[in-house]
Amino acid sequence: MSDEQSFGNPFTGQRDLARGNAIVQFVDRGVVALTGKDRLGYLDSLVSQEVSHLSAGESAEALLLDPHGHIERAMRIVDDGETTWLLVDAQQAQPLAAFLDRMTFSKDAAARDASAEFVTVGFFAGGVAESQVRELAASPAGTTLVWNDPWSQVCVGGWQYAAGAHPGESWNYAEALIPAGRAEELTTMSQVSVDSWDALRIAAWRPSLSSEVDSASLPHETDWLRSAVHLAKGCYRGQETVAKVHNLGHPPRRLVMLHLDGTTNELPLAGAAVYSADAEVGHITSAGRHYEDGPIALAVIKRSVDADAVLAVDAPSGVQPATQVIIVPSDAGRTIDVPRMAKLGRVSRTGE
Repeated sequence: MSDEQSFGNPFTGQRDLARGNAIVQFVDRGVVALTGKDRLGYLDSLVSQEVSHLSAGESAEALLLDPHGHIERAMRIVDDGETTWLLVDAQQAQPLAAFLDRMTFSKDAAARDASAEFVTVGFFAGGVAESQVRELAASPAGTTLVWNDPWSQVCVGGWQYAAGAHPGESWNYAEALIPAGRAEELTTMSQVSVDSWDALRIAAWRPSLSSEVDSASLPHETDWLRSAVHLAKGCYRGQETVAKVHNLGHPPRRLVMLHLDGTTNELPLAGAAVYSADAEVGHITSAGRHYEDGPIALAVIKRSVDADAVLAVDAPSGVQPATQVIIVPSDAGRTIDVPRMAKLGRVSRTGE
């Protein structure tokens, strides 16, 4: 039985989830606990977001980049006044905890993999599920461990490449850490599949580390400067590339949403090729069926692809037509206009 079938009608589930009347329980989430009085300043020195002044209960999102600005890890952050909790993909928890512990040097900070202590639950604000989940999500310090997704607006110090109305503006999503000992209490709540949640994420143009990121991904390509990057904060690994691409260059690829041909019941798989005029120009990162938009997908394509180009994607039964919705435009970046130096006139050997 598929994930969707085991939860009943996925469209009904999506509506319930979006209205705040259902939850989604993740089995692919991990948690890292960062403790010590220097924890926030230490974390701030490593990541793309300004997190040094988080107060108890505040949330943030940050990326850990390599020296060339490529995305290595993404973390959803909430602090309880004593511990900074990093919500990550499951396979990221142990390596991230080890990395953070290794880099502390003389700082009063220590990291550990706390994944076994919690269950991660996603929900939307405004319905009956919110109050139920928040009652279960208390930390040892007494603060409710709920990460409120900042995707609904451009964060302080951030930047949005997408133009016009943004579907993320109504993305009032959150994730709660439920103590493992209270997980049984979740069974009384209405639950939907991760597939149903993922379709809502795609419709909101919300990037995910496990889906939209590969070894060459820059934050600019998925418009992740919107919520996870502070362009004016202090130095961190990869900052030079982030600033250079944003101020002087263009990201080499760009994220688009695709409306897929709905004549078949098949969705393209992650990694499926995207074509323009028979030339391969990118790949699918994630796909789903939305209760209003129908079959949709996110894809990363070459910056040079024309905004009006009709695209096609590889599906299990053949090539499928797709219409692109621009998220990151081809002219994203180059926010600083650097004047070209005038050429010097030629001077004769005689000085004339």
